[in-house]
Amino acid sequence: MSLYLYAILNTAELVDLDLLGMNQQPVQFHEIPPFTVVYSEAQQARYLASRAHLLTHETVIEAVMKSVDIDRCVPLPLQFGLVVEDWEEVQKDLFEGHQESLQALLSKLVGKREVGIKLFWERDAELNLALAENQDLLQRRAALMGKTLSLDEAIAIGQGLESALEDRRQHIIDTFLNTLQPFSHEYVEGELLTENMLYNAAFLIDWQREPEFAEAVEALDLKFEQRLRIRYNNFTAPFNFVKLS
Repeated sequence: MSLYLYAILNTAELVDLDLLGMNQQPVQFHEIPPFTVVYSEAQQARYLASRAHLLTHETVIEAVMKSVDIDRCVPLPLQFGLVVEDWEEVQKDLFEGHQESLQALLSKLVGKREVGIKLFWERDAELNLALAENQDLLQRRAALMGKTLSLDEAIAIGQGLESALEDRRQHIIDTFLNTLQPFSHEYVEGELLTENMLYNAAFLIDWQREPEFAEAVEALDLKFEQRLRIRYNNFTAPFNFVKLS
């Protein structure tokens, strides 16, 4: 029987969790002291990273987060698609030599949650605003309108526009980060996934401070006059803060 693994816990005091995981298999718990592993029976040797599979993986971990005493335990999420043959393989490859690091990570995450911020903007609209605030650049561009530009002139005006847009982008990022970072223990910046995404970050915060964090995000939305589209995820497992040494 192969096993699909979701997360590791540092407690054996779990409530019954009536939940189906991959391939509609019941989610179960297995103790390997001092840890408990969240798993279900695997029906496949490999799992493709489809949206349905990824969502199931995350849903199971989030359900476990809701079922435990967060002040004593937070699930340590495992990477998607982790299938093992038996518990001996888990003991040998996952726990042996890593017990102290795992316990340190689990202790660090107790009482905390990950929240995520993704910011999107309309580049053309922001560029027009940047031009309106930069009379020198506006005049330079107006002076070149209708002319056949030399290569140097085209490069110069293009660089000026890009620099103005980048300054605006950095101002937005700095404002968000300066406001939100004080609420967090750590933060990590992620990849920009689309052309109009200007910022992507995850913050590790105390569980009880999420309402304050959310209020700060709403205040920032008003500060920028709702020019930005903000995608705020207020509840997720701390995937971005799990790094084994």
